[in-house]
Amino acid sequence: MKLIAEFCQNHNGDFGLLKEMIYAAKDVGCEYAKIQTIFANMLSKRERFEKGIIINDITKSIKRPFKLEYDRLKKLELSEDQQAEFISICKKVGIKPLTTIFTKDSIQLIKRVGFEDIKVASYDCGSIPLLNLIKSEFNKIFISTGATFDSEIEEAYHCLKNNDFTFFHCVTKYPTPLADFNLDRMNYLRKYCKEVGWSDHSLVSRDGILGTCAAVYYGADWIERHFTILPADKTKDGPVSINIEQSKELISFSKLSNSDQKLYLDENFKNHNITLGQQTRELTNEELLNRDYYRGRFCSNSLKNLIYNWE
Repeated sequence: MKLIAEFCQNHNGDFGLLKEMIYAAKDVGCEYAKIQTIFANMLSKRERFEKGIIINDITKSIKRPFKLEYDRLKKLELSEDQQAEFISICKKVGIKPLTTIFTKDSIQLIKRVGFEDIKVASYDCGSIPLLNLIKSEFNKIFISTGATFDSEIEEAYHCLKNNDFTFFHCVTKYPTPLADFNLDRMNYLRKYCKEVGWSDHSLVSRDGILGTCAAVYYGADWIERHFTILPADKTKDGPVSINIEQSKELISFSKLSNSDQKLYLDENFKNHNITLGQQTRELTNEELLNRDYYRGRFCSNSLKNLIYNWE
């Protein structure tokens, strides 16, 4: 198992803190240190999310007002120079740098600062125009598949089948209950790529790393987990982020034999098979609502003409 430390916005826009996180992830033994290339002016304003839409007590659109989200993201931005320095520090300490791309406009910046590998978020697995643009620009492509339809996964495979790419199973419920992991879906994804991953958003205060250990036992070649060196209540993603000690425990678990992993899970997570679920399934209403918001959350040229990644 190889571990991607997803820093997300756990650096709080503080580059000094981000630098500490790089060193911590390297010391733990992570394969990649990962950020997200997000600028507030990428945000797309869509009226239905300003107040949300509820009809007959049924939520049709979630509430995420543009101004609040814009102001929050603005404080978390990493400049082009800071992203270049992030890569430089990663290479200096011996950990691979990675970022998530959110708009087609970002490709040249991401290339210019020096990223060689790229992550595509779940909601862009079906954005074939974006995939067509990046597939000749980066060495390795990681793609999450949360709230993604099977037909979109198959289209992404046909687009990238001549590239080095890895699908990550993901469930877009934040946080994700262990019973909703559906880890058997990794076996579906394995039809399309040699290695598969699991992107974990379980609640650490409730579940620790048990669900992630189950994912390793059931075959995940890669794990992506939010990573923090701050207390859980100090960042938005803190509750679903693992710390240094938990990361070490996870990597130690991954090095056990399969039989010893099972023994550990049998003793500490007796019903770990609840995480298996189904290979193919219908998306839940919560996942569909999240898909509706996050697919199109960002766009290119958002202040002029909205151009989405699937267009």
